[in-house]
Amino acid sequence: MRMLRWFCGHTRRDRVRNEVIRDRVGVAPIEEKLTQHRLRWFGHVQRRPPEAPVRNGILELVDNVKRGRGRPKLTWDESVKRDLKDWNISKEIVLDRSAWRLAINVPEP
Repeated sequence: MRMLRWFCGHTRRDRVRNEVIRDRVGVAPIEEKLTQHRLRWFGHVQRRPPEAPVRNGILELVDNVKRGRGRPKLTWDESVKRDLKDWNISKEIVLDRSAWRLAINVPEP
């Protein structure tokens, strides 16, 4: 946001909202972009063969690890499941690369 504010000639002291700056510059919200990149990587991992090291390392859970106190950390797999649910996307279209790219695309305003 600092760079976008600099593009527009505003500082934090001008008290211009981030949404206004993003609309003026024509940039999508960062949360949506992060979700898009996470889902794009998920599609890449799912299209790999089951014996691929990247698929074994990410999707396997280790059961005998003792976690610390407090709320459990959000895993990558849980965040992908949440993103799929929030965006109403099914896992079945992952194998069709063009349909997957259209489903996860975040258009620039």
